[in-house]
Amino acid sequence: MKPVIAIVGRPNVGKSTLFNRMTKSRDAIVADFAGLTRDRHYGQGRLGKREYIVIDTGGFEPDAESGIFKEMAKQTRQAVAESDVVIFVVDARGGLSAQDHDIANYLRRLGKPCMLVANKAEGMREGIRLAEFYELGLGEVLPVSAAHGEGVRSLIELALDALNLPELDEPEATEDAPIRLAVAGRPNVGKSTLINTWLGEERLVAFDMPGTTRDAISVPFERAGQRFELIDTAGLRRKGKVFEAIEKFSVVKTLQAIESANVVLLLLDATQGVTDQDAHIAGFVLEAGRAVVLAVNKWDAIDSYQRELVQRSIETRLPFMKFAEVHFISAQKRQGLGPLWGSIAKAYKAANRKMPTPQLTRLLLEAVQFQSPKRSGMFRPKMRYAHQGGMNPPVIVVHGNSLEGVTDAYKRYLEGRFRKAFDLTGTPLRVEMKSSHNPYAESP
Repeated sequence: MKPVIAIVGRPNVGKSTLFNRMTKSRDAIVADFAGLTRDRHYGQGRLGKREYIVIDTGGFEPDAESGIFKEMAKQTRQAVAESDVVIFVVDARGGLSAQDHDIANYLRRLGKPCMLVANKAEGMREGIRLAEFYELGLGEVLPVSAAHGEGVRSLIELALDALNLPELDEPEATEDAPIRLAVAGRPNVGKSTLINTWLGEERLVAFDMPGTTRDAISVPFERAGQRFELIDTAGLRRKGKVFEAIEKFSVVKTLQAIESANVVLLLLDATQGVTDQDAHIAGFVLEAGRAVVLAVNKWDAIDSYQRELVQRSIETRLPFMKFAEVHFISAQKRQGLGPLWGSIAKAYKAANRKMPTPQLTRLLLEAVQFQSPKRSGMFRPKMRYAHQGGMNPPVIVVHGNSLEGVTDAYKRYLEGRFRKAFDLTGTPLRVEMKSSHNPYAESP
């Protein structure tokens, strides 16, 4: 699973700017005044082949006793608890403050890997201005400039190296391997109720399987001869082993569970419809390329008019999930749970389906004959053959000439033809274009 890096520090030291650099995005709002970030903000980052999750936090006041600062401190503590390594950001130009000492004392007590970073250090003589930060007792001070990108790459490398995590190979899908299933969704949508209902029906004993440093838990069980492995996102651990609030509401646990799963069961709440948070989780599932089944829980708690609204909100808020099957269930009353298993197995098979090159090429040429791609500039894209470029999710690579001009709409048209032919229900499908190199293109 991806390592997790939390960025902490007092207000207005450049945490959000550093977050945007590490994720190569503009997801965190940046402005020149303190207290803009209040909640935790999650992002994805990559350095070479290594991927990681970054958490941006608000200004941290460990001893805050009331008001918004107490809530911000609570959010920061949760981010630190979820993380594998902490980046503590101080202001190289503003100098050391009493609040920096309070944060350093808190981090030292935790004993987690911690990087002390002096931001806004562009154009400064390191030895003179950074010496005072050594009295925080957190080791080497790393000068960076998040605004200009100076020293950020080295910081990420050091943070990842500090974890000393082993490279984990993705297990290959085999006929005998269990289907790794993650139940994902917002807090209080009924994940725990659904899982407990499943375990009760199957009369299975859950046990802890050793995981990574983040202590992921999986629950093996079997149904109708098919073995499954349930990846915990809903707090199945024994009480006392973890900080309960963090276990229940951890976004990181959900992201990591999605990454390590074969199939994701995305649980929605019928009483609230599709929220922004549901759409974000669904988007992450799609980005991760995981097979997915949608289940709308608490279906028994709403009337016919509300049911119509929920179905419409799924169509409008999750149009990118049209390939997924939708089930309407009640985990508490055990209604509609049986058909879920068939959809989960179907999505898993679709994600790992083998597609022969001759059949793909024939389908491609038939699709082009039925509807040709639009002309791009002087040339019309010419598609010659297609082959499978990967599984889980399936990837189809189309070869030809001038394929750079193929529109997204035409790719969706091809995707629909391939989906129908191979019954790819429940899995994302990626269609990639690869143009042949013209040896005479650079000739005089």
